[in-house]
Amino acid sequence: MMESQSQGDHMRTFQRTSGWWVVVSGLALAGLLAVFPPAVSAQGKKSSAPAAKVDLNVATEKELEDLPGVGPATAKKIIAGRPYGSVAELSKAGVPAKTIQKITPLVAVGAASAAGAASAPAATAPAAPPPAKSSSPSAAKATESAKSGPTQAQVPPEKGMVWVNTKSGVFHYEGDRWYGKTKEGKFMTEADAVKAGYHASKEGAAKKGGGG
Repeated sequence: MMESQSQGDHMRTFQRTSGWWVVVSGLALAGLLAVFPPAVSAQGKKSSAPAAKVDLNVATEKELEDLPGVGPATAKKIIAGRPYGSVAELSKAGVPAKTIQKITPLVAVGAASAAGAASAPAATAPAAPPPAKSSSPSAAKATESAKSGPTQAQVPPEKGMVWVNTKSGVFHYEGDRWYGKTKEGKFMTEADAVKAGYHASKEGAAKKGGGG
């Protein structure tokens, strides 16, 4: 009787110890699974992601054909349309908009090639100014002739007045070439003009002398 009771006690102790071991093992396994699966899945994602985007300016025809929606004909168009400054410029090469939309996340434009394409037009820009210099002498002559040419004749406030060129100090009679036409001048009576120190032009003096 005592022996069977002792065996029962040993059995219950063993069951209790085994139960705790199962619980501890289960918790440890759950902890390991909670730590490692994210790392495994992250590695899986990394391996499935593309190593690098396809450079439109340097990619081979085969690399371009691997892109979705790009066949041999489209790949040749892309190569013929180089260099590109942006992915959107593929439309100029005849690539359909749907194809551009599909491959945009998978392609890139090389910085060096894009910079070269942008700097090419800029390099030719300074050549434009020289023609402007060649035309400047004629423009200057036109301006000079316009300044030296006679202006529209002014009408005297009273008949018989002379036109005094205040810059040259000469006055002109009515009928003279420069009467009322010089850039700087004013109408005065002949007496006032002489009194102010002005003298008649050669043309006007000859006419007046011939008339007298």
